[in-house]
Amino acid sequence: MRVRDCRPTRLPAFDKNQTRLMKHLLPHEAHEFIRKTPDALFIDCRSDPEVFFVGYALGTLHVPWYDAPDWDFNPDFVADVKSLAGNALDRPIVLICRSGKRSVEAAHALEEAGFTDVYNVTHGFEGDRNEARQRGKLNGWRHDGLPWEQY
Repeated sequence: MRVRDCRPTRLPAFDKNQTRLMKHLLPHEAHEFIRKTPDALFIDCRSDPEVFFVGYALGTLHVPWYDAPDWDFNPDFVADVKSLAGNALDRPIVLICRSGKRSVEAAHALEEAGFTDVYNVTHGFEGDRNEARQRGKLNGWRHDGLPWEQY
C-alpha cells in the first residue's frame, strides 16, 4: 500500500510565547456571527478539490491553506487574506476547513501576521468522523443544515 503524506511541506514558524486571540465558534454560531457582522470575511481554506467536489458554505471566499496536487503549503495565504481584508488587520476573519483543524493552523498564521480578530469554525464544513469513520454524520456546517451549495 502506498501512503501519501498530506501534511504541508512548509509551514510558517510560530512564536510559541505569543498570545493567541483566536476564538472558536460552532457552525451555527459562526453563521449568526457572519450574518450580524457584514464586514467579516468568511474564508474557506480547504483545497480546490474539496471545495469543488464536496461543496462550500454560502458566502465564503476560497483561499487554500495548502492544495492539491502536491499538498504544498500556500505561501501566499496570508498575503491573499490581507488583500481581501483591504490590509485591515482588525477586520474579522472567520476560517472554515473540513473539520476545524487546518483552519486553526491558518488562523495562527494570520495572528502571526498581526490579525487581531480571527475566528475558527469548530467542526468545519464536514465535521468529525463517526465510529464508521464517516464525516457529515455528527456535526459540521452541512450536518447542521446551514446554507451551502455544490458546483
